[in-house]
Amino acid sequence: AGRNALTEWESKQLLAAYGVPVPEGALVTTAEEAAAAAERLGGKLAMKAVGAGILHKTEGGLVVLGVAGPDEAAATFELLRERADDALEAVLVERTLPGGRELLAGLKRDPVYGPVVAFGLGGVMTEVLGDVAFALAPLDAAEAAGLPDLIGARAVLDEFRGAPAVDRAALSAVLGALSRLAELPQIAEIDVNPLLIDGDRPVAVDALVVLASSAATAASPPPASGAISP
Repeated sequence: AGRNALTEWESKQLLAAYGVPVPEGALVTTAEEAAAAAERLGGKLAMKAVGAGILHKTEGGLVVLGVAGPDEAAATFELLRERADDALEAVLVERTLPGGRELLAGLKRDPVYGPVVAFGLGGVMTEVLGDVAFALAPLDAAEAAGLPDLIGARAVLDEFRGAPAVDRAALSAVLGALSRLAELPQIAEIDVNPLLIDGDRPVAVDALVVLASSAATAASPPPASGAISP
């Protein structure tokens, strides 16, 4: 259909189908539906504009955090519709997870090595520290389990400031899922950042799947450490 990428909602639905945990949420197209979703989900919510042409939302003010209650959700829907204008197709309403350890995981097709799975520190630390490790796909169980130990800050996966150690089996399952997704030739790149640790469970809080028809291909092999290109 000439699409450059999947929307965040579509990207998360694809990841969920492969067993990657995503936040509980709903896709809504009216203020009334947003209010109903807020009533059902409860608590603090994140609301994000969704559209085929909307890939990077923060710069345009198309992500609103801390939304509470049906009335505020309805008002936020109208705000996002005003900001996104004709690009808006729907709004994603999601339950906000407690702040915690932010990691990243992803997939990229290197012109020399083929599909490469990445894992490292996420959030703002992605660009600041560039602490990311890579492994060639397909990953077997041992490779998926061992990839997180290749980053310099691997101690963040252990008990951390009162938080439990990360569920390593669940983390390995996420990396294994990305490896299996590499079998789909339509996918050029997957960026999951942040992969938030909620308690001990990794959850894909943000995700982008870039489609092969539009992917820019690097001319050099992946570096020893660094972030996946946005």
